[in-house]
Amino acid sequence: MHPINCPCGSGITFQLCCQPYHLKTKTAPTAEALMRSRYSAFVVADADYLFETTHSSKRKNHSKSGYLSSAKNTKWLKLEIVFSAFDVVEFKAYYLNKKFQTEVLHEKSNFRLEYGQWYYVDGVYYL
Repeated sequence: MHPINCPCGSGITFQLCCQPYHLKTKTAPTAEALMRSRYSAFVVADADYLFETTHSSKRKNHSKSGYLSSAKNTKWLKLEIVFSAFDVVEFKAYYLNKKFQTEVLHEKSNFRLEYGQWYYVDGVYYL
């Protein structure tokens, strides 16, 4: 089996990029690294990782089954980081809609660092 490139667009293999975060053998060192690993988790349908990296104050608005459904029902194409700062990442995630047309999810996400672990808090969508 050939190693696959990481869905996050880093240019390196999934095994060396986002997978160690998903397997909890490494912790995402920055908000951008967490954002990239969460995008990859949507691509590979890792609902546990998505739920666990959502800030505890926001988990009531999300569920593992909701993340899994979203991940499995979306064909993600690529991730583009527009802007990245300490605790904010603006990105564009490209996907196919039900008519097989490319659409873009453009979001400015907020992250929080607690006890050495980054968490997704919330985001603002652009139309």
